[in-house]
Amino acid sequence: MRPRSTVFAALTTTITIGLAGCGQQATQAPARDQGLSVTTVVPQADPAARWADAYCGAVTHLVRTLAALPTVDPSTPQQASRTSSDLLSSVVGGLDQSLAGLTSLGAPPVPSADGGREDVIGQFADIREQAESARQRIDAVRGDAAATKEALGEAKATLDRIDALDYLKGLKDVPALEAAEQRAPACRQLDQPPR
Repeated sequence: MRPRSTVFAALTTTITIGLAGCGQQATQAPARDQGLSVTTVVPQADPAARWADAYCGAVTHLVRTLAALPTVDPSTPQQASRTSSDLLSSVVGGLDQSLAGLTSLGAPPVPSADGGREDVIGQFADIREQAESARQRIDAVRGDAAATKEALGEAKATLDRIDALDYLKGLKDVPALEAAEQRAPACRQLDQPPR
């Protein structure tokens, strides 16, 4: 399952254009699906499915953010810096929401099954720190074309790390939670391809 593949193809293209095209026309990114609506109706008697549903609901915050990222405008180094900073701010915000949801979720109702969630929390926190650092660097070098190009490369590296994440690792590593994922509406919603 890769709910973010289409989004990241567009993002990688946009950042790459920003890296190569400072001083060129603004590029419009393809329209992204912003309508990831999640309806949660899980029976009370199924605690594993309720937990999986909440887990996927927390991950959905990041997926929604990524689907609605602002476009990078490479028309000038200043515009590329400003719009890349906006993009990274959005990524940080989405990661913050997902981290808050995953952290407040607590351990799953399956014995010895929390390693995957903890791993995803650690990866999200690490990438959030990298994204914020890249955003601060972009803001600090605004106006310097060479430094901006290097900072944009850091931004792209951050997005590449997000693309490589397995969002549902916290479920897939435990058979009981992987089965519960199939019964969780929020997880089924993540399985659907972007429109």
